[in-house]
Amino acid sequence: MPRSSSARRKRVDLHRIRDELPPPVHEVVHAYERHLALERGLSAHTVRAYVGDAVSLLGFQHGLPVIDSGDDAPSGVDRSRGRGVEALNLHVLRAWLAALRTGGASRTTLARRSAAARTFTAWAHRRGHLATDPGARLASPRPHRVLPSVLRQDQANDLLRASGSGAAEQDAVALRDHALLELLYATGVRVSELCGLDVGDVDLDRRVVVVLGKGGKERTVPFGEPAGRAVRDWLEHGRPALVRPTSPPALLLGARGGRFQPASVRRIVHDALGAVPGAPVMGPHGLRHSAATHLLEGGADLRSVQELLGHATLATTQLYTHVTVDRLKAIHDRAHPRSR
Repeated sequence: MPRSSSARRKRVDLHRIRDELPPPVHEVVHAYERHLALERGLSAHTVRAYVGDAVSLLGFQHGLPVIDSGDDAPSGVDRSRGRGVEALNLHVLRAWLAALRTGGASRTTLARRSAAARTFTAWAHRRGHLATDPGARLASPRPHRVLPSVLRQDQANDLLRASGSGAAEQDAVALRDHALLELLYATGVRVSELCGLDVGDVDLDRRVVVVLGKGGKERTVPFGEPAGRAVRDWLEHGRPALVRPTSPPALLLGARGGRFQPASVRRIVHDALGAVPGAPVMGPHGLRHSAATHLLEGGADLRSVQELLGHATLATTQLYTHVTVDRLKAIHDRAHPRSR
């Protein structure tokens, strides 16, 4: 379905904004990008997000149209047009966020943009581009956290039973799809981590997989016997049919022998869940949410789930405790004779 004109208007060309920044500011952005990619080892997607927010902030400071629905600063705010990064101050940061809010940004988006601005100003201060760090005094709204949709355990079983039935025909693609569904649910890995796996990263005897997560951090994640059988069948009977002389050592291969891509995994998960009665619409991240929730419901402690999922902080993992409590409340409301 084509995007509406209003949806198209909301897309700001940050590449053009970046090119229009004064040369000294443009150089600072380039140095910041190198820092994120090479020194911090962040993923290309994360680097783009951080740099995009820095460009939006600096473009706003220099009077460029970085906010679609009208980015004029509130009255009385000096955006320091034409001045360098050293002129960035708390007043400009707050004006930028206020303009974003006026343009329709959600609380979650504002919280993310605030965090990105603080990351940039802290780096700029360390590198001597700013005399002080204005971001250290920047407060941000608490994001409204939406509880993720998760599968019930019976729905997860139905999903994997159906894909297992397809794999029983020994078709290479069906074997691969069953293996990836089993691994996603068994390990709770991110889709990018799954697609980045090589054959050598899987130890079928110990039933563990070595995952390269965010920030280049490596972790070992266990999986159960059903996932182990699915991966073994794929390696013995499916992958040899798809591998080519030019194929990488990737665990999962596409029809032409190349490394399987996240977009294809999302399509497979979406289509497979479409055949499960009552299952919510979700992608691979929904299976990650489901795996975490079912682990906690089964008695796993929060710290262990954090380690399995590769969360940097326990606060991220704690979201799943709210999911579990909400599900328990729903069950109580349905089943207890005096719930109403």
